[in-house]
Amino acid sequence: MKQDTIAAIATASGQGGIGIIRISGPDAERILTEVFRPAGSRREEMESHRLTYGKVMDGEEELDECMAVLMRAPASYTREDVAEIQIHGGTQVTHSVLDLCLRKGARLAQAGEFTRRAFLNGRIDLSRAEAVMSLIAARGEQERKAAVRQMAGGTAAFIRKASDQLYSLQAGLAACIDYPEEISDEEGAGALREGLKKLTEELRQAVDERSSRLIHDGMRVTLFGIPNAGKSSLLNALTGQEKAIVTEIPGTTRDNVEGEILVDGIRVLLTDTAGMRDTRDPVEKIGVERSRQALHNSDAALLILDGSRELSGEEKEWLGNLRREDAVLINKSDLPQKTTQDMIHELRPDISCITVSALDSASLQPVREYFRKQAEVTDRLALTQPRHLEAVKRAISHLQDAERTLDLLTPDMAATDLQAAQEALSEITGDRADERLLDTIFSAFCVGK
Repeated sequence: MKQDTIAAIATASGQGGIGIIRISGPDAERILTEVFRPAGSRREEMESHRLTYGKVMDGEEELDECMAVLMRAPASYTREDVAEIQIHGGTQVTHSVLDLCLRKGARLAQAGEFTRRAFLNGRIDLSRAEAVMSLIAARGEQERKAAVRQMAGGTAAFIRKASDQLYSLQAGLAACIDYPEEISDEEGAGALREGLKKLTEELRQAVDERSSRLIHDGMRVTLFGIPNAGKSSLLNALTGQEKAIVTEIPGTTRDNVEGEILVDGIRVLLTDTAGMRDTRDPVEKIGVERSRQALHNSDAALLILDGSRELSGEEKEWLGNLRREDAVLINKSDLPQKTTQDMIHELRPDISCITVSALDSASLQPVREYFRKQAEVTDRLALTQPRHLEAVKRAISHLQDAERTLDLLTPDMAATDLQAAQEALSEITGDRADERLLDTIFSAFCVGK
């Protein structure tokens, strides 16, 4: 790989103010000097890391005026010679300049290949490489902040600290195996068991799958209740779009309708469901079943009540089954109220209850505040990527196996378990990573990064 030079368009496709062609590899400087002509009559060797004005030339044909920069190794993103040509961001001109670079000897880069070279050349570890794509793909402020923390080395620092502890445990176990006449199995197992428990607990506390899901997938909130409680109207009011059809006919919503909003940079995925009731209509029955499935999969559920009606027996039953993270929304506050917050808190004093009107946007602000509190994630999370969580869970399992093996006083088997735990942690930083794992990770990147 280090013998060839790659090139790609590094900016988004379509029209834009600027298009960037990125080149990396041993021939990057040669290709740049062959296609770029600096302004002025003198052609001197380009200074590294200095942006220069000139023109892209295909022989004597001018393709575009541009800015170009050469970044000589190792002070570059990939630790190879890197050149970038900044041209006008039109589809035709960017592809023409890229084609010119390919004709001069570069190869079209694969998805994520620039970042892959940065990893393989030791500039960044694998967790930082993944953070690059997470930052590019971030759809909410929480996801952006998590990616920045990971790029700054938060994940790598946590994993390397855990790995160092694990190496110490392995060294202690090796001493027990190599010097049995000086260290009995009972003594060695006792000292190791305490260290294993401490490390296992530290790793277990770092595995917060709910927070990881909230960061990367957003908070899933299901709106449910009896027909005509105003679920669809509330979905439309919260999203500011006509997502769901609203009529006075009960059972209008037959299937789940989804909408997404951002609350202080937090993605909230709202699902409006079919009214929950017994029905003989086969289509409506399917809708009700999908409502139940959405409730099962949600991070939080909002029981929507029609405040102008008295609570039904069904609604009282649903109220009793709500989780602490769920909430009650008493809708239609613009009408005379027969159901109030006091009535709800008499039945469930521990549950959040908000009175709203889908017709009054100001009344919905407490709902957004409820979303913000429920989706709040600490900014001290060391692990947020699902792949990292899965690897740490495997490491925990191997550590637990080692502890059980020590109880049987078979230190040789425990050494195998500790080594397996070490390998699981090494997958996160890339200290141990096979080609198949790298292919999987970098295939998710965009070309040009």
